[in-house]
Amino acid sequence: MFSRIDHIGVAVEEIEPAMALYRDSLQLEVAHREVVEEQGVEAVLLDVGENHVELLAPLGEDTPVGKFLAKKGPGLHHVAYQVSDIDATLAELKESGLELIDQQPRVGIRGSRVAFLHPRATQGVLTEIVEPAAGAGAH
Repeated sequence: MFSRIDHIGVAVEEIEPAMALYRDSLQLEVAHREVVEEQGVEAVLLDVGENHVELLAPLGEDTPVGKFLAKKGPGLHHVAYQVSDIDATLAELKESGLELIDQQPRVGIRGSRVAFLHPRATQGVLTEIVEPAAGAGAH
């Protein structure tokens, strides 16, 4: 079902101080930076081998990441798994009885199609499934 871990999402208050840690101190290379209006975040992907760390800074307090930060503070936000067919995967997950946040995929970073499973269904871990945009490959 899942081909690999696509990225680990980390909620941060602000991108630049987080970049000082991840890019400068930990020496991870920036792969992509984008504002994803639909999800209310500025996101930065940093390379870790074939996978990524995704830094997520909210565009406002009344966004999903803004609410997460207010409730839990900065830190691990989600784990994302790559899939080749998100529609089939969502159908299979729904059929197995797992609670989905997204019944249909939405647009994610770099034009990917993404959907989230509810943490209640995954032992407290917000889980994202990602189908990369055509031509984006595994990276």
